[in-house]
Amino acid sequence: MRIAMIGTGYVGLVSGTCFSEFGIHVTCVDKDAAKIEKLGENVMPIYEPGLDEMVAANVEAGRLTFTTELAPAVKAADAVFIAVGTPSRRGDGHADLSYVYAAAEEIADAMDGYTVVVTKSTVPVGTGDEVERIIRARRPDADFDVVSNPEFLREGSAINDFMRPDRVVIGTESERARKVMKQLYRVLFLIETPIVFTSRRTSELIKYAGNTFLATKITFINEIADLCEKVGADVHDVAKGIGLDGRIGRKFLHPGPGYGGSCFPKDTLALVRTARDYDAPLRIVETVVAVNDQRKTQMAERVVAACGGSAKGKTVAVLGLTFKPNTDDMRDSPAIDIVTALIEAGAAVKAFDPEGMHEAAKLLPRAVTYCGDAYATMPGADCLVIITEWNEFRALDLDRVKSLLKAPAVVDLRNVYAPDEMAELGFAYTSIGRPAAR
Repeated sequence: MRIAMIGTGYVGLVSGTCFSEFGIHVTCVDKDAAKIEKLGENVMPIYEPGLDEMVAANVEAGRLTFTTELAPAVKAADAVFIAVGTPSRRGDGHADLSYVYAAAEEIADAMDGYTVVVTKSTVPVGTGDEVERIIRARRPDADFDVVSNPEFLREGSAINDFMRPDRVVIGTESERARKVMKQLYRVLFLIETPIVFTSRRTSELIKYAGNTFLATKITFINEIADLCEKVGADVHDVAKGIGLDGRIGRKFLHPGPGYGGSCFPKDTLALVRTARDYDAPLRIVETVVAVNDQRKTQMAERVVAACGGSAKGKTVAVLGLTFKPNTDDMRDSPAIDIVTALIEAGAAVKAFDPEGMHEAAKLLPRAVTYCGDAYATMPGADCLVIITEWNEFRALDLDRVKSLLKAPAVVDLRNVYAPDEMAELGFAYTSIGRPAAR
């Protein structure tokens, strides 16, 4: 079988590469000629562990190619995947579907013979209907079906998520399209991966409902963490105690500075807008969005408090800028709001992130000083703040840290260290939802 993957962003590149690993011939298409040229040189546009090796192996095997030419790739394909961006639309929070619809028009013009058009991008309910209408309007004679096949990839572990997923969701009412999709995912059928076949609209909603539920779990435990601080409880024990309940589960119960990334912020907002449009407002999700936005500012206030109540003229060392470890993705990272607020409060910020500083420089104020390693941020700093829990920040030489800092103040927004240990070493240590050292 042959696939055309339209878009070589995070979803398109990972999905296309993994399909080629299944033995399928995949052509990844992108209008960005510079990106395609770099991919031809095995230079990845994103940081994802193991991706460059898998790309190289499948390019060498002749199963994976990259091009800027959409028409030949679509013409030869049994299935065409739309994997373009759907960012939040400025002004109203709705998903911007202009890239999806533009791709649909180009696909319509290039199709030759029966083709399954698969929406891999995260799109609101009803988008598949509009894609079908666009294609039909341009090509009344075309033989095709439109399928929804949402992605559930976690940055930093995306290859494993694709190759060994919890489930695959496929939305189609066409038996012909269903057979094509079953063949594409044949490898996963053989290892008995749960495959959920449903209607197209249901499939589209599953993606949003899943991400929104996870964002709600994160926001819930963050608010419980705040309560723990007031009553003297330990949020980690609370999370363990409720997470062992099989109805709740342990995942996404880690307190921190709020969710970020390419999915949760835009997907929660898009679902809120969709629900309002259909006069079925989701009050819980609306609150999740508002609480998460407020939390980032509250985290900056904690850092200011650790600096003695004022950040003016102070230096803050920041470890971690990406929204999570093992990615270079800065989209809606809590670090953006936290660092910006600290600079606005008068602080000088010195920062280090293992992979995200290039992207951070595009989004953070120019006043940030970027350092070559974690320790380079610390000399003369009045406070150290951990925003992203990269593994290398879990094993810092704490004696060295203390000797470098001007004041031994640490604000740990990911609860990497133990309060008792930090107190014994002489740190003024602040964490999330845990009692102070005994």
